[in-house]
Amino acid sequence: MQQEAVQRNGGRLLLIPFPLQGHINPMLHLAQILHSKGFSITIIHTTFNAPNPSNYPHFTFCSIQQPLSQTQDFLDFLLDLNVKCTTPFHDCVTKILSQEPVACLISDAICYFTQDVADTLRLPRIVLRTGALSSFLAFAAFPLLRQKGYIPIQDCKLEEEVTELPPLRVKDLPMIKTEEPEKYYELLHRVVNTTKNSLGVIWNSFEELESSALKTLSQEFSIPMFLIGPFHDYFSASSSSCSSLILQDQSCISWLDKHTPNSVVYVSFGSVAEITETDFLEMAWGLANTNHPFLWVVRPGLIKGSKGLEHIPSGLMDNLEGRGLIVKWAPQQEILAHSAVGAFWTHNGWNSTLESICEGVPMLCMPCLSDQKVNARYVSHVWRVGLQLEKGVERGEIERAIRKLMDDNVEGKEIRDRALKLKEEAKLCLEKGGSSCSSLEALVTYISSFTFQAS
Repeated sequence: MQQEAVQRNGGRLLLIPFPLQGHINPMLHLAQILHSKGFSITIIHTTFNAPNPSNYPHFTFCSIQQPLSQTQDFLDFLLDLNVKCTTPFHDCVTKILSQEPVACLISDAICYFTQDVADTLRLPRIVLRTGALSSFLAFAAFPLLRQKGYIPIQDCKLEEEVTELPPLRVKDLPMIKTEEPEKYYELLHRVVNTTKNSLGVIWNSFEELESSALKTLSQEFSIPMFLIGPFHDYFSASSSSCSSLILQDQSCISWLDKHTPNSVVYVSFGSVAEITETDFLEMAWGLANTNHPFLWVVRPGLIKGSKGLEHIPSGLMDNLEGRGLIVKWAPQQEILAHSAVGAFWTHNGWNSTLESICEGVPMLCMPCLSDQKVNARYVSHVWRVGLQLEKGVERGEIERAIRKLMDDNVEGKEIRDRALKLKEEAKLCLEKGGSSCSSLEALVTYISSFTFQAS
């Protein structure tokens, strides 16, 4: 354990992230936000995908040992974590509590095992939801959706509207591919119930974006909710990148510097999504045929069964005359903030969706699994700041969609205008008197009440 040199006045908080990149980032951002408000921070983390303590010298880090591997089925990984981490987490927290008082635990909602430990140790537990309120509404509705016959999903009903969750269709429901759906339903049940039984929920979102979902959830959950996002906008893009588990290629920034404003398509599908070789080839030709420059993140493991770029068609990059740049990983926030970027082709993970909204960059949506499907539907049909690839991954469809977003046409201009307006709302919510600023003040007051009890 790395010890923090100075005890601060706000009380100590224990934070445990779910150990995947898209969950680690917002939890560490939240830790920095709360540290700036006077709280001392201890990050409890797994040895799997452990954050680098040297990037956060002002935090204390406590590692818990567990035999986890992401090579297994994703659903089994989620379930295993919640079983195998219980005892080492309990032991770690017990040791910390024997040394000093702790105000509360802030746990990623997926780490539902922490609720029983917190109850046993009489430690207040607040949940961080790293996704959108709108997608959590869908997760919480699964019992009803099964009762109504929407789930299990039938191919003949994919386009059917889910009247209980507008504007979602059956195919937009946050499912994952699994041979054991009952395991998935049980996982969601535990996540939703332990969130309801917590003492509050922190959201990486803002009220102006999800006011309708907030109203609905507030009626269903009798606990405080704090929308204090966008987390990453509390910091500079460069300072936010230190939580990356993959080495970022900074050379792409100088490459962007050579391009005119709003001319480049940025393409990235996050740290987990996989695509087939066939889809990869269609994407490559679709991008090439637009004649727009593109920056494409192709991380190892993105293409199923491949570790590299051996599937790029022979001569494709040569024929582009420098219009395309492919990197293994990139500083996404800096890229989306760059004036050269005019569109973001994304899997619609919540972090990526929110980062794009905050920079006013229109999105081309290609969700892969779970809440990404809900996010994509909201981007295209509620906030209307992007388009969704509805007909699969086909080069002609890709080319048409990118041209619609990027070229001089009425629909594209309207999307870009709405994106810029939403960017301004995201900026204003963090200013004094803004919704997220006020919610953060309320959160600090709320946690401080636990601090008093702990001392």
